[in-house]
Amino acid sequence: MRIRLYLDEDVPASFAQALRNRGVDVLTTQEAGNTGLSDLGQLSYAAKEQRAIFTHNKRDFAMLYKQYLQNQKEHSGVILSDQQPTGLLLRRFMKLWFSLSSVDMKNRLEFLGSYT
Repeated sequence: MRIRLYLDEDVPASFAQALRNRGVDVLTTQEAGNTGLSDLGQLSYAAKEQRAIFTHNKRDFAMLYKQYLQNQKEHSGVILSDQQPTGLLLRRFMKLWFSLSSVDMKNRLEFLGSYT
């Protein structure tokens, strides 16, 4: 099964649209009505909805990922990325999307910069 994605509110809407154009099941923070929710709230929502979260907030979400591991809480994956042009994000994400399934992403942390 393919990765279902939840975009943190700092990720541009143009990225969401580009993903949809390629068949990716993506939900934005804004569409979910979660604008302004804490980082922990965003990760909890993504976990509840069985979606990997994609964010540019690398430091905070890396710490949350570690906390989830320590507390043996499950999630559907965390994907961290530097802010880059939409085209570059798209190319890298699609490499990840074709490489890993939703099962592979479970409780996993991925750095999008690894997919060059």
